[in-house]
Amino acid sequence: MAEQNRATREVATRAVTERPKQWMPPELLPEPDKQVGYAYRWIRVSMLNQADPRNLSTKMREGWEPVSVEEQPKFKLLIDPSSRFKDNIEIGGLLLCKAPEEFVDQRSDWYRNQTASQTEAVDNNLMRQSDPRMPLFKERKSTSSFGKGT
Repeated sequence: MAEQNRATREVATRAVTERPKQWMPPELLPEPDKQVGYAYRWIRVSMLNQADPRNLSTKMREGWEPVSVEEQPKFKLLIDPSSRFKDNIEIGGLLLCKAPEEFVDQRSDWYRNQTASQTEAVDNNLMRQSDPRMPLFKERKSTSSFGKGT
């Protein structure tokens, strides 16, 4: 008789006592399941219903390759049926692509070096035009002290 008064396991589970989950707006682009050694990126293949082959060609030459539906099966329902890329994942004019992480790191380093050299060239050009009587750049120093009473 005592055994019949006990609550069933389904009633006593944590899910029953959990706070209800809140609604959240959906992501614009879903996150793919990561494959070790690869970086993922959504690449523009069209804009305003106009194909953008130049952008796609540039990204392909950088080392990006389209991700097939077989690699990311969770995207099967999200694929646009009128897409030019039937075996790949295109959502809203963006094609999911992947590249080896080492390529992405090399690309980032190259752009970082380009930016640093261009910044240095601009600074050198400005400093050449600087006159000590009216400098373009002024070193600003601030000091703070503690413990002094006023």
